[in-house]
Amino acid sequence: MSSSVLYDAPGPRARLRNRLYTVLGSLAVLGLIVFAVYRLHAKGQLEPEVWDIFNNAGVRTNLRDGLLTTLKVFAVAGALSLVLGLLLAVARLSEHKPVRWFATGFIEIFRAVPLLITIYALWVLFLTYKNDLGVLGTDTGFWGLVVGLTIYNGSVQAEVLRAGINAVPKGQVEAAYALGLRKYQVMTTLLVPQAVRSMMPTMISQLVVTLKDTSLGYIILYPELLYAARTMAGNIIVNGENPFTAVTIVVGAIYIAMCLALSSLASWIERRGRRAKTGVVVAAAAEPAEQPGVLDVTEGPLGPVEGDENRPTAK
Repeated sequence: MSSSVLYDAPGPRARLRNRLYTVLGSLAVLGLIVFAVYRLHAKGQLEPEVWDIFNNAGVRTNLRDGLLTTLKVFAVAGALSLVLGLLLAVARLSEHKPVRWFATGFIEIFRAVPLLITIYALWVLFLTYKNDLGVLGTDTGFWGLVVGLTIYNGSVQAEVLRAGINAVPKGQVEAAYALGLRKYQVMTTLLVPQAVRSMMPTMISQLVVTLKDTSLGYIILYPELLYAARTMAGNIIVNGENPFTAVTIVVGAIYIAMCLALSSLASWIERRGRRAKTGVVVAAAAEPAEQPGVLDVTEGPLGPVEGDENRPTAK
């Protein structure tokens, strides 16, 4: 019987038991799906007129605007979180204690505080001091959501980048210092590029979390996709009821599609990184060059001698 390093290969009874559990689990999942479809049908949520609302131009426009708003928040917050994460990671690795302590405290505090509380507190702060913070304009909900997402996800990205920097072999750092490079040169030309490349899939996975967390904007009444869908479903009545179920299914499918696209990007980058050829390419061995006259044959006292043609020969 073959065995694995991590576990013993299952025997005939174990394989039979695993097949049985697989069949029972599949039947249970299928039963839940059938039950859910039956309940939706019983409640009238599968009626054609319920789903016909998505043929309305106004409904499609609301979903499109909510989607574009969500993508705008995600683009700004995602870019700012990457920049903030890089700064915090470098600061936490700093040799200056005040800088390192500040970065450590910032990261630990905002990773521990729930994101919803951070977003709501920033929104209230921006509303209170809206006149003093003229740079925010009137769109306080947008900046409250963006800054909240940036602070939380930037703290997480900082830990991801710090782990990537610490994973670089110490010998490379010592060699760089031996060549006379300064600390900022070692960080910018050696550590950060390797850390970003090795941790890129994890960073993109955190961007997926950032995209999903944009839905928290409905708490501060920001018109992102979830808030637009909730408002739209509350204002539409079909067969005497609001189509919350249908709208939720469609909006959920949109979120799933966006997250799957980002996850596929992370998987593609990871596969490409494994296939990438790195390092110094070793040149192929060439035929040794022959020095002129080395293999010339001359007559010596004891017979033919191989050597330099300028060597004196016996008469």
